[in-house]
Amino acid sequence: MATIKAFRGYRPTKELAAKVASRPYDVLNRQEALAESNPYSYLHIIRAEIDLPDVENPYDKKVYKKAKKNFEQFVKEGVLKQDVANCLYVYAQTMNGRQQVGLMTCTSIEDYQNDVIKKHEFTRPSKEQDRINHISTTKIHSGPVLMAYPQINVIDAVINQVTQKQAPEYDFTADDGIQHTLWVIDDVSIIQTLVDLFDSEVEAIYIADGHHRAASSTKVGLKLKEENENHTGKEGYNYFLSVLFPDNQLQIIDYNRVVKDLNGLSTDEFLQKVSHKFEVEEYGLAQVKPAQHYIFGMFLEGEWYKLTAKKGTYNTTDPIESLDIAVLSNNLIAPILGITDQRTDDRIDFVGGIRGLKELEKRVNSGEMRVAFSIYPVSIQQLINVANSGNVMPPKSTWFEPKLRSGLVTHKF
Repeated sequence: MATIKAFRGYRPTKELAAKVASRPYDVLNRQEALAESNPYSYLHIIRAEIDLPDVENPYDKKVYKKAKKNFEQFVKEGVLKQDVANCLYVYAQTMNGRQQVGLMTCTSIEDYQNDVIKKHEFTRPSKEQDRINHISTTKIHSGPVLMAYPQINVIDAVINQVTQKQAPEYDFTADDGIQHTLWVIDDVSIIQTLVDLFDSEVEAIYIADGHHRAASSTKVGLKLKEENENHTGKEGYNYFLSVLFPDNQLQIIDYNRVVKDLNGLSTDEFLQKVSHKFEVEEYGLAQVKPAQHYIFGMFLEGEWYKLTAKKGTYNTTDPIESLDIAVLSNNLIAPILGITDQRTDDRIDFVGGIRGLKELEKRVNSGEMRVAFSIYPVSIQQLINVANSGNVMPPKSTWFEPKLRSGLVTHKF
């Protein structure tokens, strides 16, 4: 069963919350990060290279040391203050009129090891090492891991009681139009009720977004455990920062592909090969955003095509083979375009659906890419099925929106 833990979070003062809260470290490129001019932005902690413009390597040790110094400076100046008692936090996000409400807490590295916390993708060693260095140097969990758990009415009722009867600590709309609202739970009885409910009712929780943060936090915690002769299991390093949402509230949007070339094929040869496994319809300038499984959009030489996978090209009962990206990969990307490992092949790139289909057109029309594919999004249930099977999804299969803001609550250990 799932373990959650209250903690004394470091939080911005109410008047600075909107200025401190930042986009996650991994959704900004270097140029976007360096453009940050807000002195209160949490990017000074999660992307400290913005204060070291002469340091070209974002993984330089100087960057992690600067992150530690910046966090300490934020605390010293009162930008961030620690709660006086152990708390849980309710975090709501509202995007385009749709709201999701989660519980911000600490989750257990033991649960991660024992597969109570379930995964659905591999991590990349370089990205993992980056977060290990950041966590080890700063001794903080700066960005929460987004997780889902099977919706449970009694847990909903407790959280709803908090949001309906208690005034929020923060409530602001960020520059991207997403509203962020946070409630602080410091009532010992409510905290214990939620801890007990997760312990008795929740058999598994599922990483939605943040596999690298979870894996890195676990490795740092295990190392500190090994080094601590007086380890008790209660130390802060045994836990990491997470936000847990009921699975019926989370929404996955499309995660699309662009490819640099046609693997030596002419346009006609390529279309001919595609037609063996897909029904191909010309759509001209009309964008193709798939409305159901096993239909794909393809943008090639200024025109859109609708691709419908033919019967026999997919298996609806297998948790991996039934995924739309697996169908596209197995029948087109690998056999026709020759891309067998999408994690390492530099001929392929990934475009989050939040950028829209215009971004696919832009990448192709600029000459940077030759062909683009729009893909129907993975469902939460598909994600859970894959995780329960012990398998992993193809890389870059899921894109969650809205993203959790960093800096609203920090876990220091």
